[in-house]
Amino acid sequence: MKLGLTLPSFTDDPSDAIAVAVAAERAGVDGVFVYDHLFRDTAAGPRRPALECVALLGAVTVATTRIAVGTLVARASLRPVATLVTALDTLQRLATDRLVVGLGAGDSKSERENTTFGLPFGTMLDRVERLEHAVTATRDRGFPVWVGGTSHPVRDVAAQAADGWNQWGGPPDQFRARAAAFGDGASHQPFTCTWGGLVILGGDDVAAAGKRDRLAAASDVIAGGPDRVAAALEPYATAGADWLILGPVDSRDPANATLIGEEVAPRLRAGPDGRPDETR
Repeated sequence: MKLGLTLPSFTDDPSDAIAVAVAAERAGVDGVFVYDHLFRDTAAGPRRPALECVALLGAVTVATTRIAVGTLVARASLRPVATLVTALDTLQRLATDRLVVGLGAGDSKSERENTTFGLPFGTMLDRVERLEHAVTATRDRGFPVWVGGTSHPVRDVAAQAADGWNQWGGPPDQFRARAAAFGDGASHQPFTCTWGGLVILGGDDVAAAGKRDRLAAASDVIAGGPDRVAAALEPYATAGADWLILGPVDSRDPANATLIGEEVAPRLRAGPDGRPDETR
């Protein structure tokens, strides 16, 4: 099992993401991932800017040497497939064997981004067709291709055409059932099942609780010190997650990367006797 984290994208300063990626590599985190958005609307306050995912990932790739770098997920509705393939091929040349490509169809929350810039959004069927086209075009180019999403049509695309699948959020039992459904039924083996979700990390539970109050985080966000966070993630690991990708709510703080790599990861990978479990 590998552990990753998402980088800060909703900012106008790419140095934040680069600093977090460098800290993650130093702490032994397995991978860093970027979202793909044009902006972020907020319930209160001004619209937040977003860094373009391919350009940001290129900068992160150059600033690091070991850590896996990936998209989670690049939306098939934002770029022509030929443009997307060319951009990813360029990233692959920069990252050699470190690139992981997650692709998605987008959902209702993405519609406003597309329409604001005059981009077609289309029906669910339209978006799934574009996703399938993008997955087919990007596979077998030297990097693994995952599909992110939970709807049946999107998971069908993952099973039929991709190398892996990501579920964002949701309880462990739901993830277990969906991951098990791929089993040997996926067209491409081995098939990678991954889970991602929001977290709030602190040096201990008290520090995390204080941070949670300041950030006004939702009740379903995993929050706590390393022991509590590792315990909350353990069910996803045993449910078949090959990767756990954490999205710190305060994503601009490099200390999260240090906690994930040096504190959470060893706890997740320890066996019952507290020693490292080589199967994880």
